[in-house]
Amino acid sequence: MNVDDLLRDTLREQAAEQPPAGPGFADWVLTVRRRRRTRQLVAVVVATVAVVAVAVGVPRLSSGRDDVRPTGVVDRENTSARTGQSPPRELIAAGQTALAAYYIPTTVKKSATENVTERTYWLFDSKSGTYVKAPKWSVVAIAPGMKTAAVLERTLPASRIGLLDLTTGEVKRWIPVTHKVGGLSFSDDGRKLVATTYTYNPDAEFHPADPDANVGEPLRPSVRSGFYVLDVASGKGSWGGVDVGDGQRVDGRNGQINNRQDFALTRDGRYVWGGVPSDDIGKLFYDFSGAEVPGPVDGEKYLSWSIEAGLSPNGKRVAGDFAGVTWSTSSYVLDSATGEKTEVHGQELLAWADDKSLIAWDVAKGEGAGKSEFHARLVLVTIGSDKEVPLSGFLGGSTDVSAGRWKPVFVQR
Repeated sequence: MNVDDLLRDTLREQAAEQPPAGPGFADWVLTVRRRRRTRQLVAVVVATVAVVAVAVGVPRLSSGRDDVRPTGVVDRENTSARTGQSPPRELIAAGQTALAAYYIPTTVKKSATENVTERTYWLFDSKSGTYVKAPKWSVVAIAPGMKTAAVLERTLPASRIGLLDLTTGEVKRWIPVTHKVGGLSFSDDGRKLVATTYTYNPDAEFHPADPDANVGEPLRPSVRSGFYVLDVASGKGSWGGVDVGDGQRVDGRNGQINNRQDFALTRDGRYVWGGVPSDDIGKLFYDFSGAEVPGPVDGEKYLSWSIEAGLSPNGKRVAGDFAGVTWSTSSYVLDSATGEKTEVHGQELLAWADDKSLIAWDVAKGEGAGKSEFHARLVLVTIGSDKEVPLSGFLGGSTDVSAGRWKPVFVQR
């Protein structure tokens, strides 16, 4: 029996037995087909049958957007857009990157002189295909593949780290720590976890009791104390202490780090790096014991602690600062070896979708003159292209949380 015969017989059987497809099934089939192109002949036949069934039995549904394409399908392959949703209810993704979670920060007054910024997370649930509120966690880091998350409980800094199974929603293991933790970051391969330790809540802010008093904010030492590098599979690792000085000198340099200045692993996984705003290159590198090592590490010279997108997947490009030269809202992308700059659309670069495309915040084209930076949406931008692909609805027009100031968390899927 050849391919045509097998396909013909299978179609006849499925036509008689196939129940009507449910809402959203067409998008699911299209996504599965893209991810399974290398499967064997039988899988190809099943996928083909499913597409035929969808084409016959499923009407095109409204997604609340002002176009007529099926929900989640835009011009770029493997891109799921929710242009009518902010914050999103369903998956946003582009290329190899997905919005695994988002959080909304709120300011809570703790005393007459102290406010704390607290986060409320929504995590993507693969079963429902939606983002589900997760109020138990103050900090969430998600590993590549979107199967596991590292979490901290509400009170920071925390005395244990949870490893959360994102499929079941259950914590599979707790890792107790001697030095309390306030920040989390996975390695690129998801096998290691860097946990930044703090002596005080890194999201606390202090101010004078009398706002009208002509007194500057008192200088206080940084609360960052070091980091753990942990093996995710075993939960074992070591702590490296980093001297923060007396508040005047931080990591051996003049100046002071931000209250929250989390550590992360370098691309090759050999060192830990952290931002130092006053330093010439904006970062310092450490071995796992906390000892400073010469830097910068090859390929990461132009990496900035303040730009979320970081290095491209192939390591040849680095996401840079705001540009605003050719376009009113744009950013630089740098050659990781030479530092040569290329301008690309996007007000703030958040994550790489592939080696040439990035996910960014940007204002709507043609509306920039009358809109603030807070009236922005997620877009997909490509180096060398003037086109933007919208991915989400717009943020609210102010810094007010009630206006929808949500913060995305992107992960390689």
